[in-house]
Amino acid sequence: MSKRILPQLIGLSIGLTIGGAAFAQTATQQTTTTQATAAQPAANDAQTTTTTTTTFSKPAGALSEEAIKGDIAKAGYKEVKDLEFKNGVWQTKARGGDKDWKELKVGPLTGKVYAEDAPSKLNEDEVKAKLTAAGYTNIGHVKYDDGLWSADADTKAGKDVDLLVDPDDGSVVAKSQD
Repeated sequence: MSKRILPQLIGLSIGLTIGGAAFAQTATQQTTTTQATAAQPAANDAQTTTTTTTTFSKPAGALSEEAIKGDIAKAGYKEVKDLEFKNGVWQTKARGGDKDWKELKVGPLTGKVYAEDAPSKLNEDEVKAKLTAAGYTNIGHVKYDDGLWSADADTKAGKDVDLLVDPDDGSVVAKSQD
C-alpha cells in the first residue's frame, strides 16, 4: 500500500508547491488498481495506472463570462454555445453572419476574440522575437493552431511556461507553468 501512496504524496506536494505566477495551475491524480483473480498469474497481482491532468485557473483580473459573451457579440457572432475557461483562455463555438459555427478562443484579460481559421499577421520567427523582447528564453515548439500561437519558454526566473500568443501583435494571451 505504501508503494502507491508515496508517488501520490509526491505528486500532490509538487502540485501544491507550483505557483506564484498570475496563472495558477492545479494537478489532479487518478489511480486505478486492478486486483488479481485466480486466472491471473502471480506476477500480475496488481496493476496501477496513474494519470495526471493539469487544469488552469483564471488569472487575476480575468473578465467574467458575461463580459466575454459581450466581447464575442461585438466581434460579430450571434449565438454562443459551450463557453468554458480551458487551457488559459475562454473557448466556445459561435455562429457569425455566415451562419457557420466557428471555434473561438477569447483572451481572459482583454476579451479579444481569436477565430480558429483566422490568419496570423506574424510568422514563427517574429513570434520568437516578440517573446525574446518580452524577456522569455529557450523558446521552442512554436506553432500556430486554432487562432493562437503556442510556445514553450522559460521566464526570466528560469521557470518553464507554456504560452499562448496573439497572432497580430505577439503579446502573451495566456501563460501557464509546466
